[in-house]
Amino acid sequence: MENIIRIAVQKSGRLSEDSLSLIKECGIKFYNGTGKLKSTSTNFPIEFLFLRDDDIPGYVSDGVADLGIVGENELVEKDKEVQVLKKLGFSKCRLSLAIPKGEDYPGINYFDGKNIATSYPKILGDYLKSKNIKAEIHEISGSVEIAPSIGLAEGICDIVSSGSTLMMNGLKEVEQIFKSEAVLISNKYLPEEKRAIVDKLLFRMNAVQTGKSNKYVLLNAPNKSLDKIISLIPGMRSPTILPLAQEGWSSVHSVLSEDQFWENIEELRAAGAEGILVVPIEKMVL
Repeated sequence: MENIIRIAVQKSGRLSEDSLSLIKECGIKFYNGTGKLKSTSTNFPIEFLFLRDDDIPGYVSDGVADLGIVGENELVEKDKEVQVLKKLGFSKCRLSLAIPKGEDYPGINYFDGKNIATSYPKILGDYLKSKNIKAEIHEISGSVEIAPSIGLAEGICDIVSSGSTLMMNGLKEVEQIFKSEAVLISNKYLPEEKRAIVDKLLFRMNAVQTGKSNKYVLLNAPNKSLDKIISLIPGMRSPTILPLAQEGWSSVHSVLSEDQFWENIEELRAAGAEGILVVPIEKMVL
């Protein structure tokens, strides 16, 4: 198995879907049918292990898997010795404290001497310690939101995405204590031949993610405005300028971040740009 790497991926859920989507966009082909726990790519030296998310840091730390894709919340909570290779920009969420919505909340001191239910005792404990708050932490593995209504705790600490689950259970978010997104992690002691394969995988991931964060922009502009327009959309090195059939006009082609484009759109129009097209980029190699 020296010439193949193993990557641990969550076996179901949104993080699993986003992780596998990224890998497929990297041109890596594999089969992951329902209930399948292992799969090997047909065109890249990689094997997949489909696991529970909270098991992934341990598998990577122990060397059972060479790589893993996991949420930062699970990585920090499990506190295993691994290397973070790359933040992946998806499956973003936050770990927050919440209390019954009818309760007044004067500040973090509200939790002093109270009981808090959570699946993340380490992250919560570290946060409370940093705020000099002494609370009783009750570790439970699921259905954390029910704890206040059954008298187990006065508050909870749990993962929040939209906040709708809290609202449905009569709770309100009062403190954000940790922000999380998916990360690619690695065993710290990979042999050289496996590191070479990991580098190839990272190259593909970077190309996919760079493409997603940039757009290909095409526009028509009067030649007298080219200097101004070029200053607004400089491109990777410089824009491509092509003459149009209509004298005195050119077509300008450039690559830039979508956010940068929207900041400059009014200035581009004011400078005389017309027929502006913004086209997605599938992959981008710098």
